[in-house]
Order: sequence, then C-alpha cells, then structure tokens
Amino acid sequence: MVANPGGGSTEAGGGPVRHIPVLLKEVLAALEPSSGKIILDGTFGAGGYTSAILGAGADVIALDRDPTAIAAGQALVAAHGGHLKLIHSQFSQLADHAPDGGLDGVVLDIGVSSMQIDEAERGFSFQKSGPLDMRMSAAGVSAADVVNRAKVADLIRIFHYLGEENQAPRIAHAIEKHRAEKPFETTRDLAGLIELVTPRKMKDKIHPATRVFQALRIFVNDELGELAQALFAAERALKPGGRLVVVTFHSLEDRIVKKFFSDRAGKASGSRHLPIAHERAATFEPVGKSMVSASEEEAQTNPRARSAKLRAGQRTGAPAEAEDMSLFGFPNLASLGKLGA
Repeated sequence: MVANPGGGSTEAGGGPVRHIPVLLKEVLAALEPSSGKIILDGTFGAGGYTSAILGAGADVIALDRDPTAIAAGQALVAAHGGHLKLIHSQFSQLADHAPDGGLDGVVLDIGVSSMQIDEAERGFSFQKSGPLDMRMSAAGVSAADVVNRAKVADLIRIFHYLGEENQAPRIAHAIEKHRAEKPFETTRDLAGLIELVTPRKMKDKIHPATRVFQALRIFVNDELGELAQALFAAERALKPGGRLVVVTFHSLEDRIVKKFFSDRAGKASGSRHLPIAHERAATFEPVGKSMVSASEEEAQTNPRARSAKLRAGQRTGAPAEAEDMSLFGFPNLASLGKLGA
C-alpha cells in the first residue's frame, strides 16, 4: 500500500491522475512534526507526505512494499542527508523499523497510488490494457491467478465483500464460463466481460468493472489484513504522546480504523448486568475531530480526495493490548480455498 491512493470505489482502477497528497494540511496538523521528532511514513509512494514532514524539520523513516517506489525515492533520500531512511517493507511490519525509544508519529495513507494506476503493466486500471496483475509488491498471487483459478464461490465472496458488488454471482459465473474457453490475461479481457455482463446504466457514475477491480486489488494485496496489523504495530511502536494518523478511501478500511480507535479508547469489559466490570486503560486518546474529510475546495482540485477520511489518535502510556483480529469483524479472505482446488 502506498501514498496517495485512489482507493475510493468511484476511483478504483480509473485513469491517470497527477500525484497530489490527500489531506496534506490536515495530516500535518494531526502529526505535529517538528525538529527532533521521528515520524514513520508507512506508505511512501511518491513521497508527498514524507517531503512535507521533512520540511517541517522531523526525521522520517519511510516504508513501501513497492520496489519501484523505493527506487524512485532514492533521489529524495540523497537530498536530505541522513534525515530520511527509505525501506522496502510492508507497513504491517513497521514496528520492526522503529527506533528503540519509539516513534513520535506514524502516518498511513491506504490504497493504490496514482503511479501504479498510470503504469499499464501493473494491471491496476481497467482503462489501460495490460497484464491482469495488481500486485503492489510485484510478488505472490496475481489478479489473473485469482480470476482464472479461484472457485466460483470464492470469487463471489471476494467481489461481494471487498467490492460491495451486487452483481457478484452473475459476474463470477460469467468468469467461470469464459475462462473454460480462454484464460484471462489482460485487464481489458476482464473489464470487457464485465461490461457485457453488467452494462453501465445511464444514471451510473462509475464504470461497471470498478468494484470488481477494487475487490481483486484488495484481495491480492491483503489490504485489510495489512491495515489491521499495521494498527497493532503502530500501537507497539509509538512512544507516549506519539500520534497515529490514518487516511482511508473506502468504507471497509475506515471501518477498521474507526473500530480500532474506539476499542483502544478504554472501556469497561463484561456484561452490564454484572456488578463488577474491569476497566481497560486507554492506549489512544482522540486527536481533534473523530473524522476529518476533505474540504469542498480540495475535492474539486483532487477528485481522489472526495472519499478520503482521516482519523487520528495520541498514544498514552498504557501497555499495548493483545492483537485480536476478531475486533474488526471481517472474514479472513486470504484463507479462501486453494486456487485451482
């Protein structure tokens, strides 16, 4: 996952948009970077947030799972003489890269980058003909592997849950019929089939392939699991007073962040009918409004900001809690039946 995503459902898999860091002013206000602080940017991308944080005087440890982003960022590393460390890593592993004294801030910008969408060979966009890939790390199972080999029932679950696609069964069965004759190889192969199965109605604002492409991207990169693990990792890595700032572009992602901060705010556990309840110490306190969205002006300037939501919390001195994935209430889709089984 990388900076400046187009992860909102209205943008997923769309055409090229110039890289503009979303909610930059609001992110900096929540992070409060300054000289002497160490901020971890878990989604480096094109370096929009990182550059602004460095400009505020803080040192930055930046991560990205995409090797092309790491290569492109070397010029920025060289320009900042030791104040920027750029590491090829998934942000779920951010605690492994934190200094012994802890971090002063963590920022996560969830989704796919404009750079990835703009590169046809990465297979993220249905508006460009390229290999049906979608792997942010350029390794592991590709979107083509999923589409050509997953069971129909699994495809339905992926499209319905991760893409919120109401026509998931129809699309999945059409895919099964098509791949029996000819495997899917390109983004246009898949998008073209979806256009035939679920043609766009006049009132629809999004392309009929949008939700399926979004679902495949999220599944291939295990984006929800990565986000959940990153939140737990940030809780371990932040020092007392450190800030965690997360920008999401999709309701599923925002739900995870909202649940995490709500759970970590501290509350009594156990039934309300019992006379004694155990009070849990808060590990995070809210920073500013519970949720910040883009201004009308920013949304007009940068379409990808329309669905952006920012949530932030400040770490307390309470010990980090156990990592319980059941907190988020989503199925572990990464454990679906083996491809081709």
